[in-house]
Amino acid sequence: MNTLNIIDEGKVNDILEDAKTVSKEEILNIIEKSKDCFGLTSKEAAALLQVHDEDILNKMFEAAKYIKEKIYGNRIVMFAPLYTSNECTNNCLYCGFRVNNKELHRRTLCPNEVIEEASAIENQGHKRILLVCGEDKRVTHIDHIVDSVQAIYDNVDIRRINVNCAPLEVDEFKKLKDVGIGTYQIFQETYHRPTYKKMHVSGSKTDYDYRLTAIERAFEAGIDDVGIGPLLGLYDYKFDVLATLIHAEYLDHKYNVGPHTISVPRLRPAIGSALEEVPYPISDTDFKKIVAIYRLAVPYTGIIMSTRESAELRDELLELGVSQMSAGSKTNPGGYEEDDNDAKQFVGNDERGLDEILRVVCKQGHLPSFCTACYRNNRTGEAFMELAKDAHIHEFCQPNAILTFKENLVNVASDETKKMGEELLNREIEKIEGEKVKAETLKRLERIEAGEKDLYF
Repeated sequence: MNTLNIIDEGKVNDILEDAKTVSKEEILNIIEKSKDCFGLTSKEAAALLQVHDEDILNKMFEAAKYIKEKIYGNRIVMFAPLYTSNECTNNCLYCGFRVNNKELHRRTLCPNEVIEEASAIENQGHKRILLVCGEDKRVTHIDHIVDSVQAIYDNVDIRRINVNCAPLEVDEFKKLKDVGIGTYQIFQETYHRPTYKKMHVSGSKTDYDYRLTAIERAFEAGIDDVGIGPLLGLYDYKFDVLATLIHAEYLDHKYNVGPHTISVPRLRPAIGSALEEVPYPISDTDFKKIVAIYRLAVPYTGIIMSTRESAELRDELLELGVSQMSAGSKTNPGGYEEDDNDAKQFVGNDERGLDEILRVVCKQGHLPSFCTACYRNNRTGEAFMELAKDAHIHEFCQPNAILTFKENLVNVASDETKKMGEELLNREIEKIEGEKVKAETLKRLERIEAGEKDLYF
């Protein structure tokens, strides 16, 4: 496969250069057009990447909030990562797991330890997990990943497991499909080839093209939900953001399925990293602009924010189009049972637990969601995209978010969170479109109060 058909660096640079001459009037028209929720072209997104004017940025932020609520409503999906191993044979200069990091405490969890970690996550109230591991085929091979996923599904009330792992072959992706994963997530880290080569010194991850085409093999294996996103700060964010959008456009055109999620990880310090500083620092203002542009350009996609960012900034970004966020995260194997600072992939920034974050989400008027219904009702791939692009997905999302949040309030939430949550749910129930759906939601809420679990539309 000619990967220039996916990312042509010369074309990316040309689009960015041409965007420098776009007028203020044209930019305002692009922002207004975005509110139709049909997305933007790469050229239009490039024009927005050039914006630094505060008034125009505020218009972009307002549009991002409008689009997010029109497509997804006010819900925020909650999840937590589970790291099964920090053993890795790659030497990626920015990562704490890199093979040359001799300070890191290496560990790979066995299935029983994975179950213990998943149980600790579930005890917080989570129902979604992102499974993550380093790349060492001797220990983090496909059977390790599949066995970990199966162990969780068999023993813990976790209802959806997404997987972030190294590129796989088609037959390996089929094993992931068969074990019932949700989204397959893979980051290109940077789409800029010279920077990619500089940052990935040795190991299988040095192969830019093999990594870029991993999603092609996932689709061939039947996995139709994928997540992408660069590691912001390795190279000029304008290039990497635009390349991400071009990648999304390519997937949408070829498979009629764009990325289910785009993540916005910003480079953070890591114990044993070979980088003394961030190569291309990104200000908080530019970071907020990136989130807003993703929302305007690909309105159907979920935007994921991790605990890499500060509590204050994460709270702000809930207003700018973010639809999924991790909470109470640990980035080392076994971290939920026994936190080991010398085993982490990177240093987190938001140390708040799930219960505290739920209160913040409620206070801001957002609806926390632990919903996993789409995956169990086959609303994935093209089926999901059709609903999201037509702005109908919220018709399922809202009642399911209400039901899953209610389950959290009944079973694990603190008294303070219960009080705030119940007040929010009373308001959210009134927003449900359709009297039949509203009536059935009320019935199911009563069933949850009586002890039933996992009710969804």
